[in-house]
Amino acid sequence: MLTIEDIRVGYHRSTVVHGVSVEVPKDGVAAVLGHNGAGKTTLLRAAMGLLTPGGGRIVLDGEDITRRRPHERVARGMAYVPQGQQCFPHLTTAENLRLVADGRRRGRAAIAEALDLFPALRALAGRRAGLLSGGQRQQLAIARALVTEPRLLLLDEPTEGIQPSVVAEIESTILALAGRGGLSVLLVEQHIGFAMRAAQHYYVLEAGRVTSSGTGGEQAADRVREALSV
Repeated sequence: MLTIEDIRVGYHRSTVVHGVSVEVPKDGVAAVLGHNGAGKTTLLRAAMGLLTPGGGRIVLDGEDITRRRPHERVARGMAYVPQGQQCFPHLTTAENLRLVADGRRRGRAAIAEALDLFPALRALAGRRAGLLSGGQRQQLAIARALVTEPRLLLLDEPTEGIQPSVVAEIESTILALAGRGGLSVLLVEQHIGFAMRAAQHYYVLEAGRVTSSGTGGEQAADRVREALSV
């Protein structure tokens, strides 16, 4: 599905990610874990075309998209949910979703399907997004990305700073999405247990380099905790 090959990328003259390779399986999940500052977000931003690599390449379904712009990647089925429960705060929940759906052939149906995944948002349709809780805004951010009907979803810390009850809802939704087919996920996550339950493959970053990788699954959680404790 998505192959990141020997990527080197950073900001201005500072390289943050040094020769990292990651494979996202078709209809599966790859998890990237690491401490703050390890280069995880930089890697996702490069995958989405928001940063231009200084070396390496990014391949989506056999096509080299390294120099493709973000909107071209969206047209090819990619969607990105950055950190921070981002939304349009002065628009209502419904308006946030319609903004993405407008002009899409299945826009209304895609909104309905996204709300089926996050039913709590239905009761909040008329509320301004800026007045939602952090967990509700994160649900809205993921739902908005899903309205584009992506084939590849990039998630950056989807459970960060969210109350435990909503974390459980987000986790179950992502696990269900990953399990039903038709969607691949590149997941950056601090919550090791969730990441290992979701992922077929994992990669641990330290100072912009992969220091550990392997097959996912709950049995891998102890290996990841050990790698991150170093």
